Amino acid sequence: MTPTLVPHHPARDWAEIQERMLVPLYEAVYDRLAVGVRSRVLGLGCGSGLALLMAAARGASVTGVDRDHARVELARERLPEGVTVGGRVPADAGPYDVVTAFEATDALGAELAAITRSAQSGAAVVLASAGPPERCAAEPVLRVGARLADRSPAGRPDLDGLVARAGLRPEGSGRVACPFGYADGSSAVRGLLSTGAFDEAVRATDLAQVEKEIEEALAPYVRADGTVWMPNVFRYVIARVP
Repeated sequence: MTPTLVPHHPARDWAEIQERMLVPLYEAVYDRLAVGVRSRVLGLGCGSGLALLMAAARGASVTGVDRDHARVELARERLPEGVTVGGRVPADAGPYDVVTAFEATDALGAELAAITRSAQSGAAVVLASAGPPERCAAEPVLRVGARLADRSPAGRPDLDGLVARAGLRPEGSGRVACPFGYADGSSAVRGLLSTGAFDEAVRATDLAQVEKEIEEALAPYVRADGTVWMPNVFRYVIARVP
C-alpha cells in the first residue's frame, strides 16, 4: 500500500468515498417503509446528505440535521433547492412520518425523545449502527483508533434501549450487508479517517502515525489488484411513535 499523499479533508472524503458504503442500508430501510411521494423524512446525523438525496429521488420531502458544519455545507450543495439542512431541527418543518438516525449513538437519547414529540402518531423511527463485531471486518481496523488514543474500544449503541427510553413502540429490525470497498489503500485510509473514529488518535499522536497504522491494519483486506474489500453487516431497528 502506498502512503496517503492527498490533503486530509474529512468532510469531503466522507462525501466522496465513505458515505456510499451505507447505500444498501438506506435502500433496505426505504424499501421496507415504502418511502415515496407522501413521505416527510427527517434525517438525524444526515452527514453530507446522500440518504436524504435518495429519499428525495423517491419523491419524499426531506429535512436534514447534522452537527458537522462542513458536512452540512456539502449536503446543501448536492440536495435540491428548497431542502432544509442545518445544525438543528427547524421548528416549522414537521410533522414527520419517517425519522432516521443511520449512525445512531447512545448520546442520541434525549434529542430523539424531543424530536419524536414533533412527529405524527404512527411515524416510523429508524435507528441503525454497525452490527456484531464478529460480522464486521472493519472492527479490527477501528480498534487502531482506540489503541492510539489510549482508550477502550467504543461499544455498539443500544438501539433497543434508545427506543425504550424515547417511549417508542418497537416494530421490527433487520440486518444489511454493507461492505466497505475501496479502489486502493490510499482511498481506504482517507475514507476511514473521515468517519471520525480516529479523531482522538490523531490528536493523541499525529496524522502520519495514524495513517501508517491504519494501512498496516488494512493489509489482510487488500486484494491482489490493490483494491480493499471489507465485509460488514449493519443492524437497524424500526419503532413507531405512539
